[in-house]
Amino acid sequence: MAEMNQPIKIRTIRDDLIDFGDVLPEVNEILQRGVSLYRHDKAGADLAFREALALAPDALPTYLCLYKIHTYQGNLDEALAIAHAGLAEAARQAGLDPDWTRWELGQIPSDVNSPGHFGLYTLKALAFIHLRRDEQAMSQRYLDKIAELGAMETVGGTVIAALAAGVG
Repeated sequence: MAEMNQPIKIRTIRDDLIDFGDVLPEVNEILQRGVSLYRHDKAGADLAFREALALAPDALPTYLCLYKIHTYQGNLDEALAIAHAGLAEAARQAGLDPDWTRWELGQIPSDVNSPGHFGLYTLKALAFIHLRRDEQAMSQRYLDKIAELGAMETVGGTVIAALAAGVG
């Protein structure tokens, strides 16, 4: 029992919410539902995330939720397809070339909340997905691009590079 002078922390439902950034409130609600479903109903979580994507195909966090859950479940073909779709949407929003191999140093703002940063983060995810698919050469192409763009540290590419080095 807490002493009278000790504050008691009351946990509210808000403690469990994920900050998805600047998305429509109805999209946020669906994403939150998907996250809560994921632990016990993976198919339900997938449906919720797809519902959010249908409602707002420009909401980048939805792509992240989808490619992450499919990667975790080992549905690597699906994860790959969703990550590519998210990368294309991020490039569109950031005004970047749709071909990520043509991205250049200095084109992407350092703001971690920008669509360009999401694109870089998705390059890292693609490197990981390809690594999981035993496609080391393709994984390395993504890692090399992230390094060329000076973003290895900001998107966690060094972790994937270390995993890749251990696989080789």
